[in-house]
Amino acid sequence: MGTRLYVGNLDYSTTEAELAEFFEQVAEVVSVNIVTDQATGRSRGFGFVEMADQSAANQAIEQLNGKNLGGRTLNVSEARPRRDDER
Repeated sequence: MGTRLYVGNLDYSTTEAELAEFFEQVAEVVSVNIVTDQATGRSRGFGFVEMADQSAANQAIEQLNGKNLGGRTLNVSEARPRRDDER
């Protein structure tokens, strides 16, 4: 199983395809999910990228955290497990 990364401060118009392409410059991407508002379907400005392994995830954090995508400075870190009270 891959390693999930949290990606914050996304431009609201960023697509999952654009985010995948951005991360694939560094290493293999398994999946991408941009979180959207249930009522409006609009991006909430953050998402998750699953990298192939821990090494790929570490490379992505090191190389992409603080980089610019769509005019916004990305926050990239290892995703924390979701708590039951965060729904």
